[in-house]
Amino acid sequence: YRIEWGGQFENLQRAQTRLMIVVPIALLMILALLYMTYRNWIDSLRVFTGVPFAWIGGVLALWIRGMPFSISAAVGFIALSGVAVLDDMLLVSTIRQLRRRGRSLDDAVEEAAMTRLRPILMTTLVASLGFVPMAFSTGMGAEVQRPLATVVIGGVCSAMIMSLLVLRVLYVVFNLPMESSDGNGGDDDGHRFEPIEPTDPGSGVKRETAQLPEEVSV
Repeated sequence: YRIEWGGQFENLQRAQTRLMIVVPIALLMILALLYMTYRNWIDSLRVFTGVPFAWIGGVLALWIRGMPFSISAAVGFIALSGVAVLDDMLLVSTIRQLRRRGRSLDDAVEEAAMTRLRPILMTTLVASLGFVPMAFSTGMGAEVQRPLATVVIGGVCSAMIMSLLVLRVLYVVFNLPMESSDGNGGDDDGHRFEPIEPTDPGSGVKRETAQLPEEVSV
């Protein structure tokens, strides 16, 4: 004789097996897309650090509401992984633009945090308010909706805090050598652009191309 647990427990075991495959694939795809966007691993990992911070917020939100971990909550963590990097991408892209304009690293980080504060807050607010009805639903399907929405709301809030505070520190500490520029511009691939001094038309100085003398055959 043997005893087998069926029903909801069996479905949970099957779902956990699938999630062990789906979650790593989803994270690798997010990291690959970030690398395709920034074309260097440092900026990609900077943005990707928002994912574990968002997961911490999701776990805390479940703990505060006294909800157990379920398949619905796991799906919420997968969705949260894609949403959590939006604020970081906005901040990192702004810092890169300011660096290409010749700003120092500290000034670029500080100015980006100030100028992008409102967009980051609005992104977090919109994502959170959209899940509030699901988080407090009491009708049919509430047992599935509430854990998912709770994870997303807690995660985007903690990801916002990470973007405004922790990411700024990471950008200064883990500084790329190419980011220590001397003020010259550049593109996203790290190519530097040297400024060309214009010729004063009134100075009478003309630019001429030196011609090599032709070979004289003897």
